Amino acid sequence: MPVGKESKVLPLRAIQIEDPFWSKEIDLVRRAVLPYQWRTLHDQVPGAAPSYCVHNFQAAARLTARQAEAGADFTPPSFTFRGFEVLPPDPDHPDPDSFYGFVFQDSDLYKWVEAVACALSQHPDPDLEEKADRLIDLVCSAQQPDGYLDTYYILGGLDAAFTNLRDHHELYCFGHLAEGAAAYWQATGKDKLLRAACRFADLIDERFRDDGGLQGYPGHEIAEMALFRLYEVTGEDRYRALAQRFLDRRGRRPYYFDTERNEPPAAPEELRYQYHQAHLPVREQTEAVGHAVRAMYLYSGMADSARLTGDDAMWAACRALWRDVTGRKMYVTGGVGSTVSGEAFTFAYDLPNDTAYSETCAAVGLVFFARRMLQAEPRAAYADVMERALYNGVLAGMSADGEKFFYVNPLEVRPDACERDPHKSHVQPERQPWFGCACCPPNLARLVMSVGQYAWTYNEDTLYVHLYLGGQIQVPASHGTVTVRAESELPRAGNYTIRFMQDCPEEFTLAVRIPHWCGEEYSVDSGKARRWEKDGYLYLRKRWKAGDTLEFRFWMSVRLITANPAVWEDAGKLCVTRGPLVYCLEEADNGPGLHLLRLNPYGFLHLEDREIAAGQTCVGVTAFGLRETASPAEPLYGLFRPSEMEPASLRFIPYYLWANRGRGEMRVWVAAMEGKPDPGRDILSLLKEGGFDL
Repeated sequence: MPVGKESKVLPLRAIQIEDPFWSKEIDLVRRAVLPYQWRTLHDQVPGAAPSYCVHNFQAAARLTARQAEAGADFTPPSFTFRGFEVLPPDPDHPDPDSFYGFVFQDSDLYKWVEAVACALSQHPDPDLEEKADRLIDLVCSAQQPDGYLDTYYILGGLDAAFTNLRDHHELYCFGHLAEGAAAYWQATGKDKLLRAACRFADLIDERFRDDGGLQGYPGHEIAEMALFRLYEVTGEDRYRALAQRFLDRRGRRPYYFDTERNEPPAAPEELRYQYHQAHLPVREQTEAVGHAVRAMYLYSGMADSARLTGDDAMWAACRALWRDVTGRKMYVTGGVGSTVSGEAFTFAYDLPNDTAYSETCAAVGLVFFARRMLQAEPRAAYADVMERALYNGVLAGMSADGEKFFYVNPLEVRPDACERDPHKSHVQPERQPWFGCACCPPNLARLVMSVGQYAWTYNEDTLYVHLYLGGQIQVPASHGTVTVRAESELPRAGNYTIRFMQDCPEEFTLAVRIPHWCGEEYSVDSGKARRWEKDGYLYLRKRWKAGDTLEFRFWMSVRLITANPAVWEDAGKLCVTRGPLVYCLEEADNGPGLHLLRLNPYGFLHLEDREIAAGQTCVGVTAFGLRETASPAEPLYGLFRPSEMEPASLRFIPYYLWANRGRGEMRVWVAAMEGKPDPGRDILSLLKEGGFDL
């Protein structure tokens, strides 16, 4: 694998986002989502499923205080298994000293802290920082003297700590603690939570040592990528080594999860624990299997390992898994994980639209994986997927007002089917105010607030532009800081400008991705810079002067996408895209019966501004097509006869904005009209038949 020229993530304090699209999304999260999630963590949102997250930390802090006061006379709780989700007998009067919610409930608070850290890096906010500090104080007051920090076992019995790695998420919660702590220290310089995370990491390192320690690894991955981040933040090599141990142990025989549960050992040819990606050693894994979010987190940790160690076998596995995920198991929206059964991957090209699971967290995880692949090897294919997942699979998880969320992201919806068909009951036609299992909303928030760290990476003499965001960034270089300013019109238009704000004393390289959606139709005046293309990036190198400006023009036409013929559900159908955005039909614009519409692939396409919600507008696409006339009064079955069609205007909006105008049908893939239009008929006739107002 490429070693020595890998790129680094810019500190958020070196980035100031000023972008017509992303500034609104960031401001929405900062002003609406973070305060809303603060209230949900405290169970203060009427009608939302209770979180119990802060409740659990408060109960754990009281128990830890009693333990310190009583000393040797303290009698700790003895563990009794109470289920993956613990609910109070009386929801209106929960026991103040008991744990409630899912076993991984702590992680919601840590993700909120990470999102707050990213917000503070961009917008100082004393009130928000004070709220975060109070929660951090609460978390630290619950920590045990030896560094252990997981409220489920603190309240339920520490005698069972680390005894159910497969299911009970201690290492998963630690991972989010480490990520949030590192981000908060980088944003504020306050290290209280970071010291708590390091104390827990030190305990885990001791308990999971090679010589005489537990030989296990996380059942739900994220500790691996978090430990690599903790290593890069602190410079403590033990954290890197611990992450590597977790990766190297995974999938070894005898399976640790068998040993942990006193199961008979698997036969040599039997694979177990595909759901946990623990069926094979990680360097032998080539196919994405099991729980999609866990997989994305594991693959992200593997990519970190390959980048930091130069491990060729690990890198080969990462590339093979990337090809399988994005080449055979990814929705056109960048969503992954097609089935509700285990929130998992199934088999190649199995991508149903109306039962799609496509969890928001899985799209977030794919963005994590893509960025890490880009850090090791700048290939446009990684950034193209990262962009698609970010603009579609991730942003669809949040409403336009920031107060409702999708856990599941289907590509086709009939509200009545969601209610009446048990196989579709996981699909919601409207976003929800919160979830008992609320991993997705805070995950989305922390990604949106840190989006600048996905747009650009750097090394000592190169700035890589992966996403086209506007703003000002300061790039550490071998000869000092390089300051550049970017202006972007995406996703409305394909114009992107970069201006150097100071002289560069030495040559410096700008590497800009050429997006797949422009079909290599772009222009830029590079002046006297040396210029070359490699792996989908345009490289421009010179000794830049203050005021040097590069104006990129990426061709952004409407493109009609077809699926591989092996995707049964999409045969004969088209998907409308423009730039990074996937489009869909909604009942609000097209009436009911979206399955009766036919899109003319050779017809006229019209762009127009549309208001979706207050303060939220988009570029809509109107296309020429037909609607099949049908009546419920017709018999259930009958002899074949050509369908009766009437002209129709098909009005598309960006997929991420669907479900902001009430309940209704939605569809991404639309049946294509058969045949080509008669070349003898003029365009005005076709437009009039399509219902266009001329």
